[in-house]
Amino acid sequence: MNTKNTSTIFEALRSVVGPPNVHCSPEDLVVYGYDASAPSRDQPPLAVVFPGSTSEVSALVRLAGDRGIPVVPRGSGTSLSGGSAPMQGAVVIGTSRLNRILGFNAGNLTARAEPGVLTAEFASAAEAVGLFYPPDPGSLAISTLGGNVSTNAGGLRGLKYGVTGDYVTGLQLVLASGDILNTGSECKKDVAGYNLTSLFVGSEGTLGIITQIGLRLLPPPESQRTMIAYFSEIDSPAQVVADIIQAKIIPVTLELLDRICLQSIEEFAHLGLATDAAAMLLIEVDGPEAGLDEEIRSISRICGRYGGQRTQIARDQAEGESLKTARRATLSALARRKPTTILEDVTVPRDKIPTMIRRVREIAERHRVEIALFGHAGDGNLHPTGMTDARDAEELARVEAAFDEIFSAAIELGGTITGEHGVGLKKRHVLPRKVGAVGIETMKSIKRALDPKNVLNPGKVLEL
Repeated sequence: MNTKNTSTIFEALRSVVGPPNVHCSPEDLVVYGYDASAPSRDQPPLAVVFPGSTSEVSALVRLAGDRGIPVVPRGSGTSLSGGSAPMQGAVVIGTSRLNRILGFNAGNLTARAEPGVLTAEFASAAEAVGLFYPPDPGSLAISTLGGNVSTNAGGLRGLKYGVTGDYVTGLQLVLASGDILNTGSECKKDVAGYNLTSLFVGSEGTLGIITQIGLRLLPPPESQRTMIAYFSEIDSPAQVVADIIQAKIIPVTLELLDRICLQSIEEFAHLGLATDAAAMLLIEVDGPEAGLDEEIRSISRICGRYGGQRTQIARDQAEGESLKTARRATLSALARRKPTTILEDVTVPRDKIPTMIRRVREIAERHRVEIALFGHAGDGNLHPTGMTDARDAEELARVEAAFDEIFSAAIELGGTITGEHGVGLKKRHVLPRKVGAVGIETMKSIKRALDPKNVLNPGKVLEL
């Protein structure tokens, strides 16, 4: 693209959102050339724009479509799949100015917000008016609602409360044509036509750009209990998970951390964790006060059957939050081990967790790479995490080969290649193994119908 054409595009962008909201200098663009996925792509976009309204997003998309410019929606850039990383010549549409909570409806247990609202801020605002927003991805302090919806993010409370998509009542989106689409409603029941809301949830910005989100809320739980238990065998926590569910106890949280995670967290945060244990389970239950103590005691007894030791039950909510700090610090702690940290996510049926853990261990040993393992054991979502150095091409190739086998192993066990991070760029080549040729062609048909010029986040999820 020549300088004259580039200058014309910059002027057109400024005419839509105002000069202060268009960034196009090399210094400004460098930080938008990658997201949280690794290895980093380091491909700065043509420009970054920050619209302040749905109408501005619409005008930007029409402009991009007319000129054949790809657009990439971006929240905080915390994507672990390359979903928010730009391609050459793209315009990034940042959502940081679309950051208003538009209101709570306590009588209807609903709310409406813009995509740039931080997840933790929204949850805190809901709590302030006596409501509860359950989704809590590990990145909730810095990730946005729009990003959560785009990847259908999960979190620590997924076992009991589900994932982001379970709480989306409707969306306002800008389509590739620039038209504005409103889906869903605040009604508890609504089956008018196709479920368009579900189509766009998890579509990673490839079908439309979210400008408003309707969300379902719950009354807050009366109370909660939190505990941790250590195990001398990595397989034991999976058996504990199965027995807890069979006992008709549905915890909020059942999180697994292996020895590598425990050692890394302790070196990083000095929380007093038992670094000689093979694994730790973080467990939380909530609900009416009556009966919670018995639930947590029952869980403690189940842990004991499988060698659970040094069980610690939080004395109050503050101590419970302190225990959960260990899990939330996992990625930061592992990232200190080597220059490049590749955090992946696969999901298998709960009864296949022990087999999947063994497969990950065997694959890592055979490829001579270090892969830590943590994740949401209660819903089968595991996060194998490779520590490497992207500058070492030979080692990086071994790590990537190991992950390729891990994805295939998950599929063989009846699982999936991603439970919450999305496909993005990193797993695009693996997606056909999961959904098959007919599945891929069906998805491509939807993409072509809604985005015939392939303007919206092209190359992500599908390669057209």
